[in-house]
Amino acid sequence: MFSRINRIAAPAVARSTRGFASSSARQTKVAVLGAGGGIGQPLSLLLKMEPLISSLSLYDIRGAPGVAADVSHVDTYSTVKGYPQDQLDAALDGANIVVIPAGVPRKPGMTRDDLFNTNASIVQGLAKACANVCPDAHMLIISNPVNSTVPIVASTYGPKFNPRRLFGVTTLDVVRSSRFLSEVTGDKPEDIKVTVVGGHSGVTIVPLLSQTPQAKSLQFGGAEWSKLVHRIQFGGDEVVQAKDGAGSATLSMAYAAAKFTNSLLRALNGEKGVIVPSFVRSPLFEAEGVDFFSSNIELGEEGVEKIHELGAISPEEQNLLDACIPDLIKNIKKGQDFASSA
Repeated sequence: MFSRINRIAAPAVARSTRGFASSSARQTKVAVLGAGGGIGQPLSLLLKMEPLISSLSLYDIRGAPGVAADVSHVDTYSTVKGYPQDQLDAALDGANIVVIPAGVPRKPGMTRDDLFNTNASIVQGLAKACANVCPDAHMLIISNPVNSTVPIVASTYGPKFNPRRLFGVTTLDVVRSSRFLSEVTGDKPEDIKVTVVGGHSGVTIVPLLSQTPQAKSLQFGGAEWSKLVHRIQFGGDEVVQAKDGAGSATLSMAYAAAKFTNSLLRALNGEKGVIVPSFVRSPLFEAEGVDFFSSNIELGEEGVEKIHELGAISPEEQNLLDACIPDLIKNIKKGQDFASSA
């Protein structure tokens, strides 16, 4: 399937480029499912600014043609078309990458598990369409709870499932880690690369700060370290509470999703050494019953090229990992059971 290597490398930083794609770049069609939502709209704008995308296909049950008309006026390379609810297959036709932010947002007091029943059904329906229309497309799953929706997509694809082409987008955890750590140390956030492993909710988010040079001054297990880890794990709650019922982390999630999409596009175009974290089908903890796990992966022209071992971690991080695994097993099984029963 793909190989594993025992080393750790920092995630590649997305290039902030604008304008026309080079003549050597492959023609890449990207479909956004849920383009009319709080994540979908800013994500569509950011992807319109991506020079490695030739065609942008925007779909939602409402509002996508309007978003497409708006975004299409941006003076960058790609063409844009919006599709209404009854044209999902047309939106997916020929797609090389499908990004799925569709679903309902979190509200105050709501956990990612509270979103499950609604979002699980939405994601499964979209996955069925993708499996029929563009089974070889790279699938980027944003819809929460990612720990469960990614297994739902894998199960829905059945024999068509290609583990090299299914990604749970956990980049926001890395983005937050860099930003939050910079506020503690005073370093530039763009210079900080934190490896984040595990899953994409609460205690399943495990930042490996011991592998980050800028975090060496922290007393691991101390109050400052504990506060930072908790903020990384539950950073989404800050946004939900600050928006006071009006939404969740949409803008930062759109930025993180665009950043991951850029990494994948660069790898698909032949760039080597593109290493990012993602929640994928992984052998790292299979012996413990964990089918999917987020760790640093190397991307290639076929998707997942290599899955990296965690490397050396501190005793405190081992404790975080020990707390992560049981929850992750439950989350994954919940998604798999939903797919089986449906």
